Amino acid sequence: MKKLLLSIAILTLAIFSVGCSNEKSGSEKKVEVKVGVSGTDNRVWDYVAKKAEKEGIKVEIVRFSDYVQPNIALAEGELDANAFQTASYFDSFIAEHKLKLAPIATTVLAPMGIYSEKYKKVKDIPDGSKIAVPNDVSNMGRALLLLQESGLIKLKEGFDGTGSLEDIVENPKNLKIIEVVAAQTPRVLPDVAASIINNGIAVDAGFNPTKDSIFHESETATPYVNIIATREEDKNNKTLKRLAELYQEDDVAELIEKEYKGSQIPTFIPLSKIGW
Repeated sequence: MKKLLLSIAILTLAIFSVGCSNEKSGSEKKVEVKVGVSGTDNRVWDYVAKKAEKEGIKVEIVRFSDYVQPNIALAEGELDANAFQTASYFDSFIAEHKLKLAPIATTVLAPMGIYSEKYKKVKDIPDGSKIAVPNDVSNMGRALLLLQESGLIKLKEGFDGTGSLEDIVENPKNLKIIEVVAAQTPRVLPDVAASIINNGIAVDAGFNPTKDSIFHESETATPYVNIIATREEDKNNKTLKRLAELYQEDDVAELIEKEYKGSQIPTFIPLSKIGW
């Protein structure tokens, strides 16, 4: 009888121990998420990853050196999400490559700006002046929209950011738009009245887009807001949606403003405003 009671006690203790072990294991289990980014400056995502870890989401940041592979890797299931591109670039890329991807949140706007060594305001640019713009298709269209937003030109109705100088329908100051390689836009400043420089090149040249430009994109430049994207089948995934929510909290906005001082603007707008 004593042996029987001892066996029952040991069995009961073993079952209890297993139950506790499973509970502990369950509480410590983390959901792993791979997020693809481009470049090496990941201050914001490092911060978001620490926040997510407290909620049981382990974020692995996967770095890429180009703007092609992060979408391909996502489509092929090597990533769970990526965060490196504007809405405009994303729309064009998935249409061209026929990928079933979808945005789940907006993040930041890296504003393109109009810079000048000669004039402090756009309205001071005289008639017949030379304005340098990047000559690649995506930046060219964006530059033309910026010139329109500044009031210097008017584009044809329905201009969607893809086009050329032929899409200018009004040019009251008879400005001479000079196309140059994007990387050269800061270097031609001494030779032109103004130059339109995209964010990354401006920062590399030592400019702060919101402080040093005479005009720059505002939050209304919705096609150029950056996004977090995932596969269409995962766009309602609870973990990914929570990760997006963590990114869009006030403390992250404050971090972006503090660290980037205007070279990136936190722009947490609804997906409907970027056409989704």
